[in-house]
Order: sequence, then C-alpha cells, then structure tokens
Amino acid sequence: MGFGEKILNYKKEILADLAELISIESVSSEGSELPAKALNVMLEKAEKMGFTTKNIDDVAGHIEYGEGEALCGVLAHLDVVPVGGDWKYPPFQLTEKDGVLYGRGVADDKGAAVVALYCLKALKDEGIIGDRKLRVILGTSEEIGQEDMKVYFEHERLPDMSFTPDSDYGICATEKGILQLKISDPTHNGTVITELKGGTAVNSVPDKAVAILECTENDDHQMQRLADAKPNCFDFDYTIDGIKVTSKGKAAHAAEPDKGLNAATNLVSLLCSCFSSRILGNLCEFVDNYIGSDLRGKYLGIANRDKSGVLTLNVGKLEINTNEAYVTLDIRYPVTSDPVRIINKIQTCANREGLSVEVLDHMLPLNVPEGAPVVQLLKKAYKAATGTPATLYSTGGGTYARALGGNGVAFGPVFPEDDCRLHNSNECMNIDKLMLHAQICLEAMARMLDSNFDNR
Repeated sequence: MGFGEKILNYKKEILADLAELISIESVSSEGSELPAKALNVMLEKAEKMGFTTKNIDDVAGHIEYGEGEALCGVLAHLDVVPVGGDWKYPPFQLTEKDGVLYGRGVADDKGAAVVALYCLKALKDEGIIGDRKLRVILGTSEEIGQEDMKVYFEHERLPDMSFTPDSDYGICATEKGILQLKISDPTHNGTVITELKGGTAVNSVPDKAVAILECTENDDHQMQRLADAKPNCFDFDYTIDGIKVTSKGKAAHAAEPDKGLNAATNLVSLLCSCFSSRILGNLCEFVDNYIGSDLRGKYLGIANRDKSGVLTLNVGKLEINTNEAYVTLDIRYPVTSDPVRIINKIQTCANREGLSVEVLDHMLPLNVPEGAPVVQLLKKAYKAATGTPATLYSTGGGTYARALGGNGVAFGPVFPEDDCRLHNSNECMNIDKLMLHAQICLEAMARMLDSNFDNR
C-alpha cells in the first residue's frame, strides 16, 4: 500500500476532532475571541500528541516536528465566513448524511487543518524524523484580510517550501490580484429608502437584501409587477416603517460570482426601474449605472483578461441608512492588470456621483513557475496517492500562498468535480474525498519532512 494510506488509520479521530472544531463558531468578521479559541484547541491537541507548539498573540501559531535546518510548512486557517442562507443542518454541528459531511468550515478550512495535524502524527508514529523541520501553521483571520500571517511572519521566518490546502486540486500556482474597495456617500441624499442592507461579507455574493421604503401603494404595485421579470425572488410586506422588500439570491464565493445570484444588486436594479435616481440617492445610481448585473467591470472600464483568467467584480455588502450609505466591491484581477489603473478608473466613476473610494485591502497576484521545487514535490505526492498527474491552474481565490514569498502554492483539499458550497449555505465535503485529500497531504508532508523520502 502507498504511504499516504496510513492516514486512513486515523479516520475516526480526524472526524471526532473535526466535529469539535466545527462546533466553535469562529467567524472572524464577528470578533477574534472564537477564532482564538479554535487555535488554542488545535495547539492543545498537538501538545497532547507530543509536538512542540507556539502561539503568537492568539492570532496564529504552529505545530512543529522534525530536526533539520531547512523549514517546510503547511498552512491552514481556522476562521470561517458568516453562516448566511438557509441550512438544512445546523451549521456549527458536524452532520454526516449519505457519506457527506455538512458544517461551516468542513471544506474551508477546518477539515484540512485537522488532517494536517494527523498527518504530522502519522509521520511521528511511523518514526520518520527526516532532514527538515515541518510546521503546520494555523491562522485565525484568513477570511478578513490575512492579518494573521502578517503578524506570524513578523515573529517567524518564512518556510523554504510550503503549501496551503485551501483551494482545489491540482496545483494552484497562480492567484489573481485581489482588490477590495468601499465606495461611500458621506450624506445619503435619497428620500424613498429608509434602510437598505444586503450581504454579510466583502468576499461573498449576497443571498439576501432587504429595503424599507417610504412610497405609495401605486409604487408598491408597480414594483411587484416589475419584480416578476427579474431573475431572483422578491417578497413584499407592509410594516409600520414602510414597505419592506426582500430580495433573495444565491450565495457564492466572490472569486466565482457567476455561481451566485446577487440579491443586493438585483434589489437596486428593481428600485431603479421604479424610482428616479434623484429620490434613490447617489449610491444607488452608481450601483445601477456602473455595476448592475455586470460581473466583469465593463461599465467601470476595468474589464481585462489574460492567461490567468478574467477580471471578476462582486458587490459584497451594500448598506443605506440615516447615518451612512456604502457599497463594497471585491475585484479579482488578472496577473498582468495594473491595479493603480483599476482604482483610478473606479475613482473617476465614483467622483461623477459625488462618492468617495477607500481601499479596504489589496493583495498582489501570485505566479509560481512550474519548475519551482514545491510544484515538483507536490506533483510527485499527487501521483503517488492518486495514480494520475496533477495539473497546474490559476484561481481568483486568495490563499495564504501569497504570504510565502514565492515558495508556496495552494494544493487541495477540494476536487474539481465536487461542489463543496464554499462561502455558501450547506457547506459540505464527501468523507471519502476528505480522506483521499488526507492521503495526498500525507504523501506531500512526508516528502517535505524527508528529502530522501522517494528513495525509502
């Protein structure tokens, strides 16, 4: 049997520890306390297994094994995005149904974190010491900008070779640039919208948006007629504060907005088809004129593509109330795009509506060559576990690989044919596929720990 199959002996323990980790509601956008708890739970488990651990400010930490001078790493995150949507099973309770595991974080990224820990244990139990140090590095704020890795690498050196199991198989050697912006109206000047709120995270497609309107019964009837022609579902209710309009869409990761249906932009589109921009306000006019249903940035003048893929544009959050009016944009741009030009183009469009633009976060693209040692190592590991070669691909997703100085890539745990509903309701992962990932991961970690592993 292949070496990677040894991880199957730990299947029961992996699932038990994953259930405990899923039960921790470590939504980083809602505070650091529970993500820190998840980190400490993992470090405590590792210490009981006899590993050396380090906690840096409850923000990040590592589990270490091996004695060599060279350092290799496997990076995973313990924070998750907000729940959102309608779940058929409790999101913070690991549920198995027909061979599939359900729960927030099971695929992104708690499942991979637990697997990496047990791969270290398997290496230790097999007595493989190797000629390098190997660390499982864990973070707590990957979903909100990766400040955790900035803090971690202020204290610890970069690994010489790393991968992060936080994407798809085969090997993700190229990641688009990520630009997140907030566009604001300093004084909401509309009169018909009392309140509008859509979305819970910058990097997700909103599956729900709600507006409270002060309008006539005639306006309400007109909206309901027009709503029938829109692609998503709208509900209308009368409240003491006005007419409540609820837009229902489909959540998806901002890196793949085509897979979702944006409830926020569809709600704005409906309102703009019924009311003039003068009474809706500048922000709605901006969203309708320069974004609408466009996912490529065409109306903003930023559309582009190259070998790494096409530019994508997502409205993640949109909020209007008496105190503020803003929208957030998540842009994944090809590696040859000029981010300064993108910002300037958007600023020009925003200026026309009297809006301000703020850069919330910016991650430069990553492009690791196929000949890089880490890519060649992972190719060998994938073939050893699956019998098939690993292909290279690019993504709009943003992983810890960007923090690794060109010495790391994303690798697994999701297989291309599987829909694990990342950043969506009913996040899931097939148990057999999780354990296949575990076999690939063990093969890779064994080669990282021991440079002579292929000759054993």
